[in-house]
Amino acid sequence: MVNIYDDIRKGERGAWVSIAAYLLLSSFKLISGYLFASSALLADGFNNVTDIVASLAVLIGLRISRKPPDSDHAYGHFRAETVAALIASFIMATVGIQVLVDAVRSLFAGKESQPDLWAAGVAAVCAVCMYGVYLYNRRLARQINNQALMAAAKDNLSDALVSIGAAVGIIGAQFGLPWLDVVAAMAVGLLICKTAWDIFRDSTYRLTDGFDQAELKDLRGAISRTPGVEGIKDVKARVHGNHVLVDVVIEVDPHLSIIEGHRISDEIEDRLTDMHNIMNVHVHVEPKDLDVLEPGRHPRGKK
Repeated sequence: MVNIYDDIRKGERGAWVSIAAYLLLSSFKLISGYLFASSALLADGFNNVTDIVASLAVLIGLRISRKPPDSDHAYGHFRAETVAALIASFIMATVGIQVLVDAVRSLFAGKESQPDLWAAGVAAVCAVCMYGVYLYNRRLARQINNQALMAAAKDNLSDALVSIGAAVGIIGAQFGLPWLDVVAAMAVGLLICKTAWDIFRDSTYRLTDGFDQAELKDLRGAISRTPGVEGIKDVKARVHGNHVLVDVVIEVDPHLSIIEGHRISDEIEDRLTDMHNIMNVHVHVEPKDLDVLEPGRHPRGKK
């Protein structure tokens, strides 16, 4: 468990880098957007403001998830990360909808104005900076195998693409199409809403114990290849924060000793932990063909 908590601390470092970058870039974009009359750049700046909130939520979740298990949380507090991401998705959706509403009002009110070309330069510089943050967080996420930080890195990449889109809209507005800047702002609003939906969908899937069937099939295959396992009655898995908990019921030779059954269980735990980075594995051992050995005995819970 020590390594897990050390990795969470490293993940916090990535969250702090994102927060610092978003604070600087959002301020730069919002000020420049007002100075150069660019709706797209303003929308991009507000997008980064939501990212500050999202990164703070991730940071808080990581801090809480570092708390050790207690009497009320036997598996630890790792799901705090998922709850924080869910809250962030609501905040992002609210801001995204507001950006869309403002852009549509501006478009139909006929108030679109031609932004200064300097706004495109600001957007391009910010895109390069955010791409650098993306590369840093992606490398760190791969190093510590942290899915939450990898999701944050992908959000950094989407922000870089948003800034590029804003620059394109601003440049297009220079060719007598001032409404193109507003359309770019609408595209940014839609992207904020889509990002919020993706985070919401993933968070609710994890909180309701959803688990990828292909990965579950891989776990079953690894268990079945363990020497001494003669059958698998059940395999269940769920995500706890960024970590996986597995419950498995296996069948073994009924003539094996308790020590041999325990050895098989340990080997399954070691194999899954090493091969699939599973945090906790609970193995229940049952004798194979129990009804054949004891015809008069009924399965558990049945009469």
